[in-house]
Amino acid sequence: MAILSMDDPWVFICGVLGNIIAFMVFLAPVLTFYTIVKKKSSQGYESIPYLVALFSCMLWIYYALVKTNSMPIITINSVGCVLEITYIAIYIAYAPASVRMTTLKILGFFNLGGFSLIAGFSYFFTKGPNRVQLLGWICLCFGVGVFVAPLSIMRTVIRTKSVEFMPFSLSFFLTLNAVAWFFYGFLKNDFYVYLPNTLGFAFGIVQMILYVFYKYCIKVPEQEKQHNVGPNIVLEMSSADSPRIEGTNEKFVIHQINQSDTQRVASFKFG
Repeated sequence: MAILSMDDPWVFICGVLGNIIAFMVFLAPVLTFYTIVKKKSSQGYESIPYLVALFSCMLWIYYALVKTNSMPIITINSVGCVLEITYIAIYIAYAPASVRMTTLKILGFFNLGGFSLIAGFSYFFTKGPNRVQLLGWICLCFGVGVFVAPLSIMRTVIRTKSVEFMPFSLSFFLTLNAVAWFFYGFLKNDFYVYLPNTLGFAFGIVQMILYVFYKYCIKVPEQEKQHNVGPNIVLEMSSADSPRIEGTNEKFVIHQINQSDTQRVASFKFG
């Protein structure tokens, strides 16, 4: 099997572009984990986004293997698995004991247990096209959930009239990622790939419009921005950092792909 087939040059191009863009998205948390290693502390960051991203990559690799002739999905999600495992290992190494145990439990029950359950059921109770359909619907539903997550941050941007915690660059690259995988799935006639990325593209465009509107078209006094942010807000964004608002106790959880970044419960979905 060729690593990347040239039978359809447009599929090949979309697959390569999807791999390149998704790889850059996967690298987004590198600075976060550099800081964790440098300070030898997890600093209150969440492990959920990376556990979810790892689970997503595992699902898409299994789906692509069963479907066959889907090497671009396998390559990028294999890279994603390596990077997410690395992030999780670093997090576990520097997290407090109680947080470390919680992360290990989630890793065991959700990633290993959940994936084993799906793989075992699909292997023993489905065959051929039925197995592809089952795995496809599971990946599709998971991908839709990942892409719907940014709705919370968009709601917060509208309410607070501030784009401080919705980086334009991240929204831009996630949108490009969704576009590349949409066309890959569309040209391959793979409903399970192009449908969730349609949502990813739509939400990405909306996020960028909101960013431009509230960044350059609406001028809000700083005092009003601070007043609009309540005391117990948890924001879910598409990114890998979970900063706290200076001078408050609020925490922003960033979600991370296919093969749909986002953390949040952020999950990247690339496929």
